Amino acid sequence: MTYLLALDQGTSSSRSIVFDREGRIVAIAQKELTQIYPQPGWVEHDPMEIWTRQLATAREVLAKAALKPSDIHAIGITNQRETTVLWNRKTGHPVHHAIVWQDRRAEPLCARLREDGMTDTIREKTGLVIDAYFSATKLRWLLDHVPGARAAADRGELAFGTIDSWLIWQLTGGKVHVTDVSNASRTMLFNVHDNQWDAALMKALDIPASLMPQVKPSSAHFADTDAHLFDGRALPIGGVAGDQQSALFGQACFEAGMAKNTYGTGCFLLMHTGAAFQPSQNGLLVTSAAQTDAQPQYAMEGSVFVGGAVVQWLRDGLKAIQGSAQVQSLAESVPDAGGVMMVPAFTGLGAPYWNADARGTITGLTRGTTLAHIARAALESIAYQSAALLQAMSRDAVAAGGAPVAELRVDGGAAVNDLLMQFQADLLGIPVVRPEVTETTALGAAYLAGLSTGVYGDAAQLSKLWRVERRFMPTMSRAKADEAMAQWELAVRRATLA
Repeated sequence: MTYLLALDQGTSSSRSIVFDREGRIVAIAQKELTQIYPQPGWVEHDPMEIWTRQLATAREVLAKAALKPSDIHAIGITNQRETTVLWNRKTGHPVHHAIVWQDRRAEPLCARLREDGMTDTIREKTGLVIDAYFSATKLRWLLDHVPGARAAADRGELAFGTIDSWLIWQLTGGKVHVTDVSNASRTMLFNVHDNQWDAALMKALDIPASLMPQVKPSSAHFADTDAHLFDGRALPIGGVAGDQQSALFGQACFEAGMAKNTYGTGCFLLMHTGAAFQPSQNGLLVTSAAQTDAQPQYAMEGSVFVGGAVVQWLRDGLKAIQGSAQVQSLAESVPDAGGVMMVPAFTGLGAPYWNADARGTITGLTRGTTLAHIARAALESIAYQSAALLQAMSRDAVAAGGAPVAELRVDGGAAVNDLLMQFQADLLGIPVVRPEVTETTALGAAYLAGLSTGVYGDAAQLSKLWRVERRFMPTMSRAKADEAMAQWELAVRRATLA
């Protein structure tokens, strides 16, 4: 058998998964990641904890699978995107905690960029809107606020990277500083038309070019791991992609018009647009899809900042449940949300609203409201936010001469929740399709690594490996679904006034 090892470094945990050649899971190892909240709106991770726990899961999963490092054909890496690490090239130590993608501290700098008239330039070059979500302003904050960082950067002593770059640096003992196009495209510094760091944007943000990693296609030979990490075996790293582009690849969405939604800490809906850079008129982003060669490939994307994280809030904040798995049974104990609407804008609202000042709200409370109604409203909020994204995406597709999205492929932790998936199909009015393997983020990284190292011949071979586990068909009338979406939009307007 041929085995591929996927390192899946996410927002809430570090995981490693071994897949066989057919894309089936052999074993999984996972360790939770400490969330650091220095003040409201700030979110950090310890980069050294990310590295040590990721390495620990890689070793653990080999033991679980009863495999030796020599049994692994290649490694693929997928990662939480936009999260920003700045480290010393000589010591390999970070100069500060990683600033997580959810973090909003750089919003004042974003406001200045908007005031300076940079909005159109950044959108045209990068496909992104100006927002603290992306890496560039996080990096600028580190340079401006960490004592000595600016001077060290000017001397060429520091390296910047998203989490993939940080892991590869550690896996190679500091020998390789590299990223892929999909991660680079989330920095707000990368020109997605020519796949190069943009000198004008770097200058506008006062970021030294010496900080930046080399950029490669997502399926390529990135490096070999240090042999001492895996019992004397140097393993090739053959695939790298940001988590959402990796999931799009793992869902076999290789053609324009195919879409997937990942239900993780946030929700991320991507539609492949092929070689066409197709700007959105509805608040969505254009991003680089995972690429197997030098030819640019694009996807339209909408991001929900708080998806499955709302279930964590029910558990850790409200203490309404003891474990995340209990939310479906609690929500199913009532026939509906009883008129309750939750907008979980804990860190503002992402696409298609892009309102950094919105705050979480719960509306429609009565004396008859129970925790079960709130739990159901929390689950439904994930579907409402995703439906708003897909509706905006379909409008863009039609405006560009295409067709609305015909089906939605789903994955991620919350995709196993049948109640949520059925409600999603009802709101959208199209089939919601769950594959046999919902770990498609890790699977995409494994596939990318397998392609570059000869395990697979082409994307067509991968398409044949994609298998359906369940298809959720809409049962709600379109009139009722439209009414529900209108109530959601009303709740969003109230959240933006909070």
